[in-house]
Amino acid sequence: MQPSMDKSDLKCGLKQRHMTMIALGGVIGAGLFVGSGVVIRQTGPAAVLSFLITGGLVVLVMRMLGEMACARPAVGSFYEYARLAFASWRGPGKLAGFLTGWMYWYFWVIVVAVEAVAGAKLVQFWLPDAPAWLISLVLLVLLSATNLISVGSYGEFEFWFSSIKVAAIVVFLFLGGLYVLGLWPSPLHTTAVLPTLLGHGGLMPKGIGPVLSGAVAATGFYFGAEIVTIAAAETREPAKAVAKATNSVITRVLVFYVGSVLLVVALVPWNSPRMATPYVSALEAMGLPAAANVMNAIVLTAVLSALNSGLYAASRMLFALTRHGDAPQALAKVSRRGVPVRAILPGTVFGYVSVVMSYVSPDTVFAFLVNSYGTVAIFVYLLIALSQLRLRKRLDPASVGELRVKMWCFPYLTWVAIGGMVSILVAMAFIPEQRKPLWLGVASLAALLVAYAWFHRRRARDEEPGFVTWPPAAATDAGPGRLHGGLGE
Repeated sequence: MQPSMDKSDLKCGLKQRHMTMIALGGVIGAGLFVGSGVVIRQTGPAAVLSFLITGGLVVLVMRMLGEMACARPAVGSFYEYARLAFASWRGPGKLAGFLTGWMYWYFWVIVVAVEAVAGAKLVQFWLPDAPAWLISLVLLVLLSATNLISVGSYGEFEFWFSSIKVAAIVVFLFLGGLYVLGLWPSPLHTTAVLPTLLGHGGLMPKGIGPVLSGAVAATGFYFGAEIVTIAAAETREPAKAVAKATNSVITRVLVFYVGSVLLVVALVPWNSPRMATPYVSALEAMGLPAAANVMNAIVLTAVLSALNSGLYAASRMLFALTRHGDAPQALAKVSRRGVPVRAILPGTVFGYVSVVMSYVSPDTVFAFLVNSYGTVAIFVYLLIALSQLRLRKRLDPASVGELRVKMWCFPYLTWVAIGGMVSILVAMAFIPEQRKPLWLGVASLAALLVAYAWFHRRRARDEEPGFVTWPPAAATDAGPGRLHGGLGE
């Protein structure tokens, strides 16, 4: 039996164009425009390989998610899949879902805080006298209001934010490509590309170790592509939308990241102080005027997009957690517009409290949050891969053949992805600058284990509504009615 609409049903307010741009824009954040410079300075021109390695793992995870979302689009996406994958283990099945859902929520509410702080600094580029805390508050309130209106308003804002980011990267790739190919107007062509790329110690000036370290650091930059599988529950043809968005994001992510980073290291020496602002410096190297103002506006757009998506992803995951008693049922209420208002507000409040901590306790509380959330993201991806490995084996060949998206070379590439993520976690223990994020991430995981034990001791029960077995009844497009009740039938 399906729950009533005014209490626990989401509405299908996202269109195909929203889904496509959510998928593309989810991976283009401030991490690309600013954080890539950190990886380049640690690695040298071979940072391109770092982004290629990590990008390959993300592509595999997205393919797995696309397969599961096409088989059964669901509110909560991989939270539900983790529960299903380990359902036969009873306790471990509940724990897998609990950890996946809450780690994902934790990741995005920290992103909300980090992006609010970053957004304030970017706005101060034009308004230097405005207090940063007030700017952060205004940004959080504005984008929370966008999410509270309707899912369509979130989709529309994200469509335009992502369109600006994607357009900026495409223009950068086009102009940078003209420059490195020698097709730039000669009076402005002042940078020698090959000496810039290879003339400062070669491709790997610091050896292979930093390349692997850079791959670890770049992991968090790609996080966000999976939002499209969560948003699938609020579109009318979820399997079609997920298939199209997943297929489009794979090649473009690699082109956007790997291609643009290659152009940056070809235009700006990797060991130059200018690498602190890699894309601004690359535009300046091409002789383009007002590069700082233009890129500051683009990075601000990327920050607002990440903040907007962070509030959306966190709220939908928190809403999904209420379906099986992993979060308070009071958060499950949905407005007449189909918006989980009570699930949105905790993310806003937690985000702003974290912003306050960035000023009150920047070296302890806020540092803990920032240093732990990247490792948590890897834990989530690892659980996604393990879930797909188990769920795919339960599908009969006929059902697999009907899926719009299938994992390549199953199970071999799934094991490659699992091995890659485990290798990243192991490598973090041996890379000095990554040890702290690793142990803080493990501490966050331990805290969630304690929370799980406490929460489920209070809410223990034998059976849970809406919990069904895999495979689904149909592996084709599910109608909106199938999504409203999560995985229940």
